Amino acid sequence: MSAGQKAKATAEQIAGKAVRKVAHALGKNTTAVKGAALEARGKARATKERAKDSFHR
Repeated sequence: MSAGQKAKATAEQIAGKAVRKVAHALGKNTTAVKGAALEARGKARATKERAKDSFHR
């Protein structure tokens, strides 16, 4: 996994988790769902990059 893509995936996961937790604490369900989606996108990006690495070896 390239360092840039790995950092981007981690940043998406952290930002999504933060948004989700804050929105949930404030009772903003729509925003909490958007945060969960951002977190899931970061996890999917990390999984994709790991898969690409396994094919390139």
